Order: sequence, then structure tokens, then C-alpha cells
Amino acid sequence: MARRLKPGDHIEARSLTDIAGRLVALPDPAQTVHLQFRRFAGCPICNLHLRSFVRRLSEIEAAGVREIAVFHSTAEEMRRYESDLPFTTIGDPDKRLYRAFSVEAAPRALLDPRVLPGILRGVAAATVESIRRGKLMGNTNPHGGRIGLPADFLIAPDGRVRAAKYGAHADDQWSVDEMLALAREA
Repeated sequence: MARRLKPGDHIEARSLTDIAGRLVALPDPAQTVHLQFRRFAGCPICNLHLRSFVRRLSEIEAAGVREIAVFHSTAEEMRRYESDLPFTTIGDPDKRLYRAFSVEAAPRALLDPRVLPGILRGVAAATVESIRRGKLMGNTNPHGGRIGLPADFLIAPDGRVRAAKYGAHADDQWSVDEMLALAREA
């Protein structure tokens, strides 16, 4: 695995494919990217977290930030569970991008006691949504497993990492407020 990225590092330019088959440039030449590495498509913790970004997307875009969320899931899983997200979503079932950015998977993702409130909130929200929609909202058998750790990066148009966070457990990521504050500082 590559070394962990830190502010000031430069990422290699690459072209990604989103779940709709569109090419996505990383870095984005026109705006800062908030690159979020989530766990698996249908992850209750991830979905609850991403909904907070959906609710504030106009504010995020007004700050000049483009959201890109990556899951270690297949495009098929992504379309099943994440197709309603209004920003770019990338499936990375082979975890190539995860390795390139040194995003780990470890048992502490779920064993750390600090993750319990996030699990409870996420499962409760997924249950309510399942009842409301009349279908299962959580992925019971995710590709790549359940023990992924989150990571967040702000990447400038020139490929410079402006800020980075590697999560210590499954519910350890930037809030919208934290990400916006870091975007303003950078």
C-alpha cells in the first residue's frame, strides 16, 4: 500500500468511471474535489453520512467544492443502493483507488466502541427507509466485506492535497461543517 497522503502532496491525475459509465477527471481542473472513501454500497453508516452532504449540496457547490464518493462495491451494487445520490459516485470493487490513497480495511472499523452510536443511527435510519419504501435498504452481503475505513481528501485543481483525514473507525469522517471549514482555510 502507498504511504498516507498529507496536505501538500500531489496526486497522480487519473480518469475514473462513475456508476453511469461517465468519465470523471481527478483532479477536477475547474474546482476543488472532496473525495470521500466510504465503505460498501448500502452501508447504513455511510448512507446516513452522505445524506447530510445531500441536504447541504447547494452550500457545498457554492463553496466551489465537487463531491465524489467512492465505495468498494461493484457498479451494479452502487446502482442498487446509491443511484439517487446527486453527486458523482464511483465503484471500486478491486480497491485500486483505495490502495492508491492508502485507505485501509481493518477490524477496528466496527470494533472500536466509538462506532456504536453511528451504527445504531444508521441502522435505525435504514430501517425507517426500508419500511417507507417497502424494500430492503441495507446491503446484507457487500462485495469487499464490511470492515473498510473511511477517508476524506480535499484535492485542488492542480492535484495538490489540501487536507486529508483517515478514519480510525467506520463512523470517523468529516462532517459537512468540517469539510467546508477546511475548504475555506485552504
